Amino acid sequence: MSGVWPPPPGEQPQQGPANPPSPPPPGQPLPGQAPGHAAAAYATPAPGGPPPSWAQPLPPAHKPGAVPLRPLGLGDMLDGAFRLVRFNPGATVGASVLVAAVAMAIPLGVTASMTFAGDSLQTFGSSLDDPDYVPGNSEIVGIVAAIGSLFVGVILQAFGTILVSGMISHVAHAAAIGKKLTLAQAWAATHGNRWRLIGLALLFSLAYLVALGVAAVPVVVLAITVDSPVAAIVVGVLMVPLLIAASAFVSVRFYLLAVPALMLERAGIVGAVRRAWRLSAGQFWRLLGIWLLTAIIAGFASQIVGFPISIIASVVSVAVPDLYFLATIAGNALATVVAAAIATPFTGAVTNLQYLDQRIRKESYEVDLMEQAGLLSR
Repeated sequence: MSGVWPPPPGEQPQQGPANPPSPPPPGQPLPGQAPGHAAAAYATPAPGGPPPSWAQPLPPAHKPGAVPLRPLGLGDMLDGAFRLVRFNPGATVGASVLVAAVAMAIPLGVTASMTFAGDSLQTFGSSLDDPDYVPGNSEIVGIVAAIGSLFVGVILQAFGTILVSGMISHVAHAAAIGKKLTLAQAWAATHGNRWRLIGLALLFSLAYLVALGVAAVPVVVLAITVDSPVAAIVVGVLMVPLLIAASAFVSVRFYLLAVPALMLERAGIVGAVRRAWRLSAGQFWRLLGIWLLTAIIAGFASQIVGFPISIIASVVSVAVPDLYFLATIAGNALATVVAAAIATPFTGAVTNLQYLDQRIRKESYEVDLMEQAGLLSR
């Protein structure tokens, strides 16, 4: 036999032995294998016993709390955010509503006092249909007081929302390991980092204002030095997408994950920004997409809930002109409180789950979370 295939003419294919050796009994070594080293592939389970390890499904990820302790997908984050808010309503929705209600009480109280005590805003509201009406000094004072108090309320709510975001960082971390924080506990957990958190927000707000000012310089220069406004308009239009792109890049790479890093790792302002940069490396589009989708969902839900409030306020202001300003401010304040109850907890929860997801992906943080949840011993 030549041993080649196909065989030469006149030769028959080589046949195997008539009685091939049978495989060894289960648990016995293969021919030429040392005793005690039987191949695992030949292992046969006992009747009624569990299937071999390769046939068993992978165990599910540990989920002691709101999210599974593994890399999170979009569905995990959205579902986890809803679970987190439902599991900790006081420290999430309650904190957001409290901050918004206190902030909006200022313009509401000022406008109500100017409406009923001084009658200045009543006069202004009832005279809106008169084309020859010129507001007097008292009316101007009332208008300035109402609008100014609303501006103060918005600023106070912004600062309060920053602190609430720090509280939600601790709430999200606790919810991931199956623990619940009350409003008082979440507030106490932010001790020592509150001013740093405000400083971080002010730092990026200042950076945005500086960038806006720098972008406005060439537009203003062209508007002053060139007779035609076309050049200034073109440059201004081109600056808009550049500002949007730069703002998105800075927000995702430097700020989005800096807040949870500051609150949970106590890294300081500069250290939190560095941590955000490292954690977001290679994940820009993923983080941006989830962030935008979350903002769209929260904004859409807030608009749906706030729309009836705006309609009622508009109807009251038209039906009762004397209460025009009061109805407008009251409708705005109530819509702000409702929107804060929906948007702030949900977006804050998703952001903190993004932070946990990046740490799990890059640092195997799920091991630490399992230890904190008591699933593993150190």
